[in-house]
Amino acid sequence: MTNFSDLLLDVARVRKDFPILEREVHGKPLVYFDNAATCQTPQSVIDAFDHYYRRMNANIHRGLHSLADEATAAFENARETVRAFINAAESREVIFTRGTTEALNLVAQSWGRANLGAGDEVLVSQMEHHSNIVPWQLLAQERGFTIKVIPVDERGVLDLHAYHDLLNERTRLVAVNHVSNALGTINPVKEMTATAHEHGALVLIDGAQAAPHIAIDVQGIGADFYALSAHKVYGPTGAGALYGRAELLEAMPPWQGGGEMIATVSFDVPTTFADIPHKFEAGTPAIAEVVAFGRAIEWVNSIGLEHIAAWENRLLKHASEAVSGIDGLRIIGTAPEKAAVLSFVVDGAHSQDIGLLIDQFGVAIRTGHHCAQPLLSRLGVDATCRASFAAYNTPEEVDVFVDGLQHVINMLR
Repeated sequence: MTNFSDLLLDVARVRKDFPILEREVHGKPLVYFDNAATCQTPQSVIDAFDHYYRRMNANIHRGLHSLADEATAAFENARETVRAFINAAESREVIFTRGTTEALNLVAQSWGRANLGAGDEVLVSQMEHHSNIVPWQLLAQERGFTIKVIPVDERGVLDLHAYHDLLNERTRLVAVNHVSNALGTINPVKEMTATAHEHGALVLIDGAQAAPHIAIDVQGIGADFYALSAHKVYGPTGAGALYGRAELLEAMPPWQGGGEMIATVSFDVPTTFADIPHKFEAGTPAIAEVVAFGRAIEWVNSIGLEHIAAWENRLLKHASEAVSGIDGLRIIGTAPEKAAVLSFVVDGAHSQDIGLLIDQFGVAIRTGHHCAQPLLSRLGVDATCRASFAAYNTPEEVDVFVDGLQHVINMLR
């Protein structure tokens, strides 16, 4: 039996911060194990969103009245909160986006369009989310560069020997996730970045799944670009951030045109653009969402990311041990370094049937290909069931999940 008593996280107190955990599903207490898709939101973040619209709703940066000043201050305070959370050198290196997907597309459409062409190579890992594959495929069709794939072994671990062999003088960019959304594999991004830089290549890291589980230090990693989403870190949907080294962002052309991102506009002389970060934040942003994003990070900091990670790792161990006794169940993704994701398949049972039926026990898990079709194809499966854990989950919920899973499997056989 996994021991939780030595961990410095008061999960009962944590759970009180999340009003949604009080509800029932099909007459059963909600067991929410779909955190890799979207975390639930604490009351303080809901309050921040509500306060913005009740007390300071106004557009930012250009207004001179009090509401505009307050909204602008709240928005820029959130930028500083994100900067500290990922240890960027300057707040202007943090670009607010709608999420990780938009951040990755921004790099492709701005840096990539300006710097990639025929003869160049971009390395993308086999375990990437589609959002770090498809933008490069679309751009490669237009610009003529080549995409090379870093392979994954049967455990769901990147083949670093193959990675080293793929790097050469034509490599311009390495695009890799910090943590696999489908498997939970933690990649050695610091070492990979150092090796890429030795070959003159830049590194773009998809940090969506790392942000709620691992302390991020973009300077320590040496990352050139790093992307994350608010809703993976107990925040709202519709907000995220791209970190980019200042000198790279300054050299990159704008991606979208409109208000806020300009310095001067004229029909007679070329339009000039605002300094970073505003050059990449055209139009009215998701102000309330960004303010709430900052509050979500403050909530994580109040609990302590190291305590959250230790708790989740113990939950993962408990769940992995418990499901290993289920006949015909196979865990997909057995990397030695994992975040709190448990993916599995069951002989003779379709993942969608498992997901639908276990919902009747109040348990929410994710099923399907998890926007990682190349990875699942490499591992010989079309779909998996995925249970993913967060700070508010408990070992008792794991037991409910495992018991419900066994009942569902018995029904399907």
